[in-house]
Amino acid sequence: MKKSVKVVLLFLSVILLATPAWADTSTGLTLAGGAVGAGLVSIGAAFGIGKLAAAAYESMARQPEVAGRIFPALIIAAALIEGFTFYALFICSESLK
Repeated sequence: MKKSVKVVLLFLSVILLATPAWADTSTGLTLAGGAVGAGLVSIGAAFGIGKLAAAAYESMARQPEVAGRIFPALIIAAALIEGFTFYALFICSESLK
C-alpha cells in the first residue's frame, strides 16, 4: 500500500478506538469528536464526488453518444452523496450541543 493510505487508515483506526473516550461530556472532548467527524465527512464527500465526476467525464469523453444517459446518473449520484453528507454533518453537529 502507499504510505499515505497507511497513514489515513491508522488515523481512522485511532479515531474509532478513541470514540468512547470522546463520549464523556465531562472532559469537553465531545467538541473535538464532532469537529473531527464533520471534517472526515466533508473530506469523504469531496473525494467521492470528485471520483464520481472524473469517471463520468472520462466515460463521456470516450463515448460521447452515451453522455445523455451518463450525466443524469452523475447528478443523481452526486445528490445522494450530498444528502448523506448533510445527514452526517447534522449528526456531528448534534454532538456539539
